[in-house]
Amino acid sequence: MKPPGSGFVSSIMSHNPTVDPIANPRHFPMFVSATMFRLLRVSAALLLPPWLVACTSKPKVAQATQPSTTASSPMPTTNTPPTTPSRPPPLTPDEQRIIVGKGTEPPFSGKYVNHKADGTYACRRCGSPLFNSDAKFDSRSGWPSFDDALPGAVKEVEDADGMRTEIVCAHCGAHLGHVFRNEGFTAKNTRHCVNSASLSFSAERASERTTAAKQSGVAYFAGGCFWGVEYYFEKLPGVIEATSGYMGGHREHPTYEEVSSKRTGHAETVKVSYDSSRVTYRDLAKLFFEIHDPTQAGRQGPDVGSQYRSAVFVSSEAERKIVEDLIAKLKARGFAVVTEVHQAGRFWNAESYHQDYYGKTGKQPYCHARVERFGT
Repeated sequence: MKPPGSGFVSSIMSHNPTVDPIANPRHFPMFVSATMFRLLRVSAALLLPPWLVACTSKPKVAQATQPSTTASSPMPTTNTPPTTPSRPPPLTPDEQRIIVGKGTEPPFSGKYVNHKADGTYACRRCGSPLFNSDAKFDSRSGWPSFDDALPGAVKEVEDADGMRTEIVCAHCGAHLGHVFRNEGFTAKNTRHCVNSASLSFSAERASERTTAAKQSGVAYFAGGCFWGVEYYFEKLPGVIEATSGYMGGHREHPTYEEVSSKRTGHAETVKVSYDSSRVTYRDLAKLFFEIHDPTQAGRQGPDVGSQYRSAVFVSSEAERKIVEDLIAKLKARGFAVVTEVHQAGRFWNAESYHQDYYGKTGKQPYCHARVERFGT
């Protein structure tokens, strides 16, 4: 079936979607003049079908294109990634344009678009593992797509256009692409749209990745404004990543405005990914009870509302027993704890501007402070 589009440009594109006729005029008949090339370039900008727009979301999503390098974001002339034990080879000029200059490769041109081998996709610049091959899926967008990243491997930042969310390597800051949500491609409802040029691949790391995954854990805590909860958990050694979001409600894909209306039932919640070989769930739960006031019902400090309630969402009976034991200890010390304990449900990531809020602004938490409550 020919992809949507019409006219001369779309008929050429549909003939071979892996070739960019604008950048590769050698694929055109010799009788096409330089003037026609210039006209074609202008026509392409107006007539290219949506399926060929860089890193597109579904057509109904307005924010679904990936930026190209523009005059407002000039390409850096140097490349100085952090030193690593086994640094990958130097970047090629095209990789530099994408990874450092935040450019975009043509759709269907990358070597990992249809790559299906088992292993680990890593950052091309610093070599840090980013994605498990099990998370890769075919979005038919023309770029490698993953519905999940390895814990703490990818950082989300607001894109320069103010509409989309850029993803970068958490270790070296290399540009990877963009992340889109609520498209319905997979059960995780997330698409990391990544340039092949930003990736390297290693089948040998697959077993190492599996071992590391067994040592990682995830915990969910709600203790008032998620900015402050996230702030303190990120400082705890052994925590890989803390992510602000929503849990405990009845509406899918809740927004901050909807949660703030108190009609969705969600609590502002922080998802804590941690290395269980370095920190235990009990350590995390104990910190949780010390960075917020577990005796306040339906509020936390100046923030009032059910979305600010104190709650722990557990994923196992072992976690539940730990939380209940800590609550019993606090009550024995005279604290009238009102913290709710519920089975963990679906966690929804909060908007990108909520992530790492205090790190971005340089401010300090206004309603959270660590208070020793358990004694020695």
